[in-house]
Amino acid sequence: MNAVVLGGGSPDDSLARRYGVPAKPLVPVAGRPMAAYVLDALRASGVVDRVVYVGPAAGLEPAPEVVLAQRGGMLENLEAGLSVAGEEKALVVSADDPFLTPEAVRWVVAHAPEAALVYPVVPREAVEARWPGMRRTYARLREGQFTGGNLVLLDPALFRGALDMARRVIALRKRPLALARLVGLDILWKLLWGRLAIAEVEARASRILGVPLRALVTPYAEVGVDVDKETDLVWLEGVVDANRA
Repeated sequence: MNAVVLGGGSPDDSLARRYGVPAKPLVPVAGRPMAAYVLDALRASGVVDRVVYVGPAAGLEPAPEVVLAQRGGMLENLEAGLSVAGEEKALVVSADDPFLTPEAVRWVVAHAPEAALVYPVVPREAVEARWPGMRRTYARLREGQFTGGNLVLLDPALFRGALDMARRVIALRKRPLALARLVGLDILWKLLWGRLAIAEVEARASRILGVPLRALVTPYAEVGVDVDKETDLVWLEGVVDANRA
């Protein structure tokens, strides 16, 4: 299996600007770019044959097998990475998840159902059991509270057919009324009251994108935690130091 690592970003990102790097995934953690920890996990997982890295890669040692310049936004970078990764199912990973472990990668690949897109979600209790007090954003569904994962499994051939609609959804993210009409008020109402089931999310997302989508509830908190702000980085440095002690 090939992996596409999305390492793009802007030098104007607050963390990138603070550390003088061209993109957030190159911010140093314990002396190494945070993206290096992601690459370590993928290589050690035993399920990834080749890594296609999209974005600035200076300082990543050993270097990824393939490095592509970022093309723009997330979808443009994803499309570029998939074009090189080949036609087999690919693992797409965000480069700002230095918590990722080989065990988590293996578990997701081994338990993923058949679908054009498999999106891991992590229960709140799994995150809080692993790292008490860590703040994340959770969606309240019928089955519990979940945070989204930082890696997905994609069938490139099927997913390419969903790119146009995905671009439309992203374009509407700042127009909530138009986005609500697209998603459906029934879905949004159930989400608001915590009555929306995972199966309903899968069905509506599959209908909108035009390809089968499945969620994968994973017990690995490392899949659903990334670095968004300075406090996350300080907290992460403490975790790395504790693991070294």
